[in-house]
Amino acid sequence: MDLFGDSLALPSRQLDVLHDEERLSLKASLHRYIIERLEEDGLMFEMERGELHPHVLDYVRAYLAEHEIHRSEQDAGSLVAELLDEMLGFGPLQALLDDPGVDDILINGPRDVFVERQGRLERAPLRFINDHHVLRVIRRMVAPLGRRIDESSPMVDARLPDGSRINAIIPPLSIDGPCLSVRKFRHDALAMEDLIRGGSLDMQMSRFLVESVRQRCNILISGSTGSGKTTLLNVLSQYIGQGERVVTIEDAAELKLRNGHVVRLETRPPNSEGHGEVSARDLLKNALRMRPDRIILGESRGGEVLDMLQAMNTGHAGSMSTVHANSARDALVRLEMMVTLSGFGATETLVRQIIATSLDLVVHVSRQPDGRRLVTDIIEVQDVADGMIRTQPLFEYDAEEEGFTVVDAPSPALRRKQERNRA
Repeated sequence: MDLFGDSLALPSRQLDVLHDEERLSLKASLHRYIIERLEEDGLMFEMERGELHPHVLDYVRAYLAEHEIHRSEQDAGSLVAELLDEMLGFGPLQALLDDPGVDDILINGPRDVFVERQGRLERAPLRFINDHHVLRVIRRMVAPLGRRIDESSPMVDARLPDGSRINAIIPPLSIDGPCLSVRKFRHDALAMEDLIRGGSLDMQMSRFLVESVRQRCNILISGSTGSGKTTLLNVLSQYIGQGERVVTIEDAAELKLRNGHVVRLETRPPNSEGHGEVSARDLLKNALRMRPDRIILGESRGGEVLDMLQAMNTGHAGSMSTVHANSARDALVRLEMMVTLSGFGATETLVRQIIATSLDLVVHVSRQPDGRRLVTDIIEVQDVADGMIRTQPLFEYDAEEEGFTVVDAPSPALRRKQERNRA
């Protein structure tokens, strides 16, 4: 019997894992070696990547030769790039941050890294050495932001200098090790034409929404996480008149308005001692003193909803916001619940009347199983009858026909309101 024959050959997937482990171990050893050599040679990390590259290449070659490790010149160059990412950037994460095709990065553990490309999740071909390696990268990301993450403060939600949003959570809250989510910021803001071309909505829906923004309708965009709410909000905001003063309020600044008269405000979490928090509600109350024509609230999630609705109904027509909801009708229920939880002592009917008189349209977006993001419903919010908010569907997506359909025309009341706002 041949003990070393094909019968004992490892499957290719297991071989890949072994090679990954070997490479990670080599990178860890090289990293320690290079740090020591840099200190010995008096070279500083403040050097630019291009200046540091030849030194790191020399160190890698020296280490490989000293330990009789045979690697091709191409592989040595790849190791140098990865080590520079480790020292100057965010380690294995850097390549994904630099990849324009990646929208979201999700790290569940050292060997569980996923990315979203064009609406689809896929496993990324990269690994961290261990949990400590993941934690080191997270800390490197948040430290320049004046934030910290440790056992006493095991969660961080922040914005990177390039606009990307990060959320990190570590043990003891995350049982299986540090987790990191990164939503990358798009520097090339999408236009309405891009949404039409991508099949998110059709031309007729587009024209209606553009006119609704120009005619200062109050619009709420609903949808689940990652459905494209902020993207649509950003696109619609491009049709606000240049002469209008707009104040935006966000937890993490993502909106890119082209209007020339914009004031951008961002909430602030409490510091490590629990002080200094500035909430969306604080900013909204302050925004009302800044003489805005319109207010754009990035996301309605708490007591600020009441202030936003009152702003919509008291001279700030054309304001917009988003909310997490499973349908357009569900969005109204969510608003009602948030207003009630804000401590506003009013009857159910009065709360519904406030919502109905403040909002004009709810636009619902959803992410399909194939990754497409669609505007599946546009409804008009009309009034309150028999204690319930009356709505009228205007457009909807027909899943069976795989197309958009016109359900009904806007009511005469909405048309009159649009005419008044336009005047």
